[in-house]
Amino acid sequence: MEIKKTAKKSCYFCEKGKDPSYKNYEELVRFISERGKIIGRRQTGICPKHQRMLAREIKRARQLGLIPYLII
Repeated sequence: MEIKKTAKKSCYFCEKGKDPSYKNYEELVRFISERGKIIGRRQTGICPKHQRMLAREIKRARQLGLIPYLII
């Protein structure tokens, strides 16, 4: 049985040196699927710290009406 090693994805927010914010909703849309779900950390390559912050900020933006709950 072979073990496949993949290149580690680097965190988008760590590279940019900033934190996710509900005010930058254009940036947050990158991390939402076409059905409106928040994309998981394994697919996006975001570190755990920023994934938790990202989820919180997406929920804030939804609450304020900046991002729709469902993307139709």
